[in-house]
Amino acid sequence: MTNKKESILAAALERFANEGYNAVSTSKIALQAGVSEGLIFRHFENKRGLLDAIMADAEQRIGQVLAPIVFETDPVKAIQKYIELPFSIHPETYDYWRLQFKLKWEHEFYNPQKMQPLIDKLTWAFGELGYPDPQTEARLLDQLVEAVSVGILREGRENQLPLLQLLLTKYKV
Repeated sequence: MTNKKESILAAALERFANEGYNAVSTSKIALQAGVSEGLIFRHFENKRGLLDAIMADAEQRIGQVLAPIVFETDPVKAIQKYIELPFSIHPETYDYWRLQFKLKWEHEFYNPQKMQPLIDKLTWAFGELGYPDPQTEARLLDQLVEAVSVGILREGRENQLPLLQLLLTKYKV
């Protein structure tokens, strides 16, 4: 990948993550990347193509982060890994995660099935541990971890550490 293409992707990621996809023009991205707007269209065809390129990279990153949980065979460890997940994300990738959360509110990009393998894994784990309603417990934990994740992206890890300890204690992991 060329330096200019990388600059375009980096500028677009930062803008999309912090301002929202629909609020950012390709001219703003070009200005920040130090390239012509035409170069964006040459590399990515249109703004949606640019977002698609970012999302392809994000999907790969998400898959790498979630794989250790999805393939965990010990139910206690699967739950523990999921609770600890937001604390293992490197700050330099926060814009990828901010973008994921922003796109959840964009109707055309919302895909609730994206996280289904993770919910299925948590449901399995809670079932193995004898929880009376494993599916609801999995959904609850997912919502709690999502809230902690948003807190980390807004305020940093340190402010969320008490919640980490609370969840680890609550689920006895």
